[in-house]
Amino acid sequence: MEQHQFKIEDSAHHLQRIDKILPIFNSEWSRSQIQDWIKEGLVAVNGKPVKSNYKLKLDDQVVVTEKEVIEADIQPENLNLDIYYEDEDVAIVYKPKGMVVHPSAGHYSGTLVNGLMYQIKDLSGINGEIRPGIVHRIDKDTSGLLMIAKNDVAHRALVEQLMAKTVTRKYTALVHGHIPHEFGTIDAPIGRNKNDRQSMAVEDDGKPAVTHFNVLENFKNHTLVSCQLETGRTHQIRVHMKYIGYPLVGDPKYGPKKTPDIGGQALHAGVIGFEHPRTGEYIERTAPLPESFEAVIEQARREEI
Repeated sequence: MEQHQFKIEDSAHHLQRIDKILPIFNSEWSRSQIQDWIKEGLVAVNGKPVKSNYKLKLDDQVVVTEKEVIEADIQPENLNLDIYYEDEDVAIVYKPKGMVVHPSAGHYSGTLVNGLMYQIKDLSGINGEIRPGIVHRIDKDTSGLLMIAKNDVAHRALVEQLMAKTVTRKYTALVHGHIPHEFGTIDAPIGRNKNDRQSMAVEDDGKPAVTHFNVLENFKNHTLVSCQLETGRTHQIRVHMKYIGYPLVGDPKYGPKKTPDIGGQALHAGVIGFEHPRTGEYIERTAPLPESFEAVIEQARREEI
């Protein structure tokens, strides 16, 4: 275990919750991780353990005893993943809503990686043992297609295409509000939210982010849109649509307080397309909306949400 010591000297941190502020001191710490350490008595202020809701004061001396992370043994699991395309180099796989892409603290089983290890034997190793084959990600509560690399040469080629912005990534989203125009482009940099380290926001010093969208259908209080990513920032569509005043339905992090509880944001990664790393052939696959998403759209159409 390693100890870290901090002194609260910034007035902006005065009377702020300790579990909210500590991740600012170390970007590798998450709020949930800090809360777990607090429960185990590994966080002390002025020599005494505190609770997660402790409000820091100027000149407080904070000591965090960082618990050693033990690498988990990731096991293959038969999760009956839908594979839309596969050859010796790449695959296109469907991730259901509610499934985490790769193992992390608290999620060592039931992830897409566990399923990939069972159904696809050869996977690239560039991202390490915990993320084999993973070239890009989508959020836990977003359904849809991901491209998977089966060797390191293919992995590098796909990453290069992502960086060159040549990969086709189209999403369907249901948003709050009636968008009055047929299409638009959101060009606004995204970075870590300075007021909430657990979320992203449009920030002047953020990384460039561009989302194109067009309206598929208007309802009285909602709009169904298609979004195409030019960049791939964390939570990009969710942040951008909120930024222009049309947050995603069901989004617990970026949606309005009165958004319906539908188990997460109404967002589906329906189309993925890329140039094959070996043959140069353009490969594109489309996954239909899940029935649960279709049901939410129908509710919006009937003005029931």
